[in-house]
Amino acid sequence: MRLVTYRATIEAESRLGVLVDDLVVDVAALGARANVPMPSRMLDFIDLGPVALAELRALLAAANGRWPVGGALPIENVTLLAPIPRPRKNLFGIGLNYVEHVNESARSLDTAKDLPKQPIIFSKPPTCVIGPGDPVVHNGAITQQLDWEVELACVIGRSARRVSTEAALNHVFGYTVCIDISARDNRRAGQWIYSKGMDSYAPLGPCIVTVDEIPDPQTLDLWLTVNGVEKQRSNTRHMLFDVATLIADISQGIALEPGDIIATGTPAGVGAGRDPQEWLWPGDVIEAGVDGIGTLRHPVVAG
Repeated sequence: MRLVTYRATIEAESRLGVLVDDLVVDVAALGARANVPMPSRMLDFIDLGPVALAELRALLAAANGRWPVGGALPIENVTLLAPIPRPRKNLFGIGLNYVEHVNESARSLDTAKDLPKQPIIFSKPPTCVIGPGDPVVHNGAITQQLDWEVELACVIGRSARRVSTEAALNHVFGYTVCIDISARDNRRAGQWIYSKGMDSYAPLGPCIVTVDEIPDPQTLDLWLTVNGVEKQRSNTRHMLFDVATLIADISQGIALEPGDIIATGTPAGVGAGRDPQEWLWPGDVIEAGVDGIGTLRHPVVAG
């Protein structure tokens, strides 16, 4: 299933929806018609675990295209938000997780040239999350080196504490697209959270694709363009540490909880790694996607 958070109008509250072809079907409304209580928020739905997924599948099958009145809207008539508009915790970010990105970062960002022996973990605060189409803010008073990174993001569905690599994917709810925006000139003594955690620096969406539709997250093409020019293209099979390894590693010391998000790293092609280096400026448009999930498109604005 492809789950979204949406608003039917500008004034309306955000709600949980499921994409069916070109329609956004309201999950709570679908449940209400069948006298089956269903959440209206993504995090509440994730908290319920596999039972909620099974119930929603049954409701969709029983509806057979006969949707509640007002409970199914064309996708072009709604506003999609980030699937989890306000995560409960910081997003986990993974640095230097593709070989070629390690090489370009060593050349241009003074990072180590050797391949990491363990995942490099940083975080991005919940306040940096924005939804599809929202602007990425270029604060010229702070940065002149605004950069892009397309990433597969993993959404945790079941609590994970000291799980094995073999069991790790059993704790995944689904996957989405993340653009890890970075102000390269704001790294501080090796600490990345300010560089990567400013407001609007985590575009997320357009949906969460549940894990049953992506049984192997290491087979997905991902790409990014700036103003229509391709800058990044790779496949998740080139990760140094795959999704299962990342979950297992983090969970050895930090409990992963339902709704937690792991952005799994970016391939080569970032602006800092180019010769000459390239940066994002107001007026630019970033577009990024992951195979089987969807595409994000964001303008860069001064602010």
